[in-house]
Amino acid sequence: MKIGIAGFGTIGRVVGEWVASQPGLELTGVIGGNTAKTTAALAERNLSAPIMTSAELANSVDIIVETAPTEAFREIIDPALTLGRTVVTVSAAALIENIEVVEMARAHGGRIVMATGALLGLDAVRAAAKGTIHSVTMVTRKPPKSLIGAPEVVRQGVDLTAITEPLMLFDGSAREGARGFPANVNVAAALALAGIGPDATRLQIWADPSLERNTHRIVVDADSASFELSIQNIPTIEKPGTGRITALSVIAAIEGLISPLKIGS
Repeated sequence: MKIGIAGFGTIGRVVGEWVASQPGLELTGVIGGNTAKTTAALAERNLSAPIMTSAELANSVDIIVETAPTEAFREIIDPALTLGRTVVTVSAAALIENIEVVEMARAHGGRIVMATGALLGLDAVRAAAKGTIHSVTMVTRKPPKSLIGAPEVVRQGVDLTAITEPLMLFDGSAREGARGFPANVNVAAALALAGIGPDATRLQIWADPSLERNTHRIVVDADSASFELSIQNIPTIEKPGTGRITALSVIAAIEGLISPLKIGS
């Protein structure tokens, strides 16, 4: 099975090492925004995969793991889906803004697999959505450094390095949150896609200087069950806004595509 990684950053590097270590899998190529840094990162991990363009990668692999910045989403996913490839991604926020790619996948025999990422209980939400979900609310609290540079933070002109108490930065729909915090709310976007959609899913985002971990609390009320989910993700050193579990979730998603036994719906 030939696998390519589009976005060789915090997540992609972990996934790349795993792919290269697995019998029956081949790390065929990678895409990196900075060729010099990508070359160095490959060398540090003793990986010999070539650096490719989006078109070259789509022509060379069976599965593309998409972990690139939001602005590169369509550049990567369009050629892959047009050639009928499977794309494993954690970019739920980008998918919400480009939902038409689902029809592209359908038309060309491609497939988009949304990895669970840092979201606990996604299977339960998907199951509840087969009935009637009355409401879904998510409250995200993150250390301020995890939110620095988000478009909504910039728009508000908030100096997150100066706050001493929890500060609510956003209260609205998951769709609006995905636009204001595209690198921070893939969890909320995945929740919305699994449940009642990005406009009906409610989201709050807080910067909390008392926290060292990214935390999410989700409350779901449905005709089949009512449940609450809570998770504290340990942030990566390289990119505090990304939890360590996210890369492991991508690995689990790939295993689900190739393993003779798949756990979870």
